[in-house]
Amino acid sequence: MYGTEIRLEVSQLANQQHLDLLKQSVHAWNQWRQEHPDILPDLSDSDLAWTRLSNADLSRVDLSRVDFMWADLYRANLIGANLRQADLSGADLSGTHLYHANLCGANLTGALLYRADLREADLREANLQKAVLDEVVLSTAKEEFYGKRER
Repeated sequence: MYGTEIRLEVSQLANQQHLDLLKQSVHAWNQWRQEHPDILPDLSDSDLAWTRLSNADLSRVDLSRVDFMWADLYRANLIGANLRQADLSGADLSGTHLYHANLCGANLTGALLYRADLREADLREANLQKAVLDEVVLSTAKEEFYGKRER
């Protein structure tokens, strides 16, 4: 049990370091991601509401339960990201790459998804009420999403 507690503390520390780096600047974050492609950051449960993350490389990052309310994620790379139960309400996701992203249970109410790439994204139980979906690529999104539409 002692070893589990140590690993949890290290994980929480790494999480805070990753969050601090992202909040420093998108440029610094993207440079760090290029220099450390083998590290998969964990930003789960973070508060990133109202942040400017345009063009950020958030690919393969654990963003589960993150508060992105009204965040600027214009053209961000979210390929393979875990956005399970994230709050993306009102966020600008225009031109965002969400290929193979996990958006299960995500709140996308009022989100701007203009020209977003949602191919193979998992949208089960995602809330897309009032989301702007103009020119969105959905060609191979998980079928479970289509079964949940209101008729």
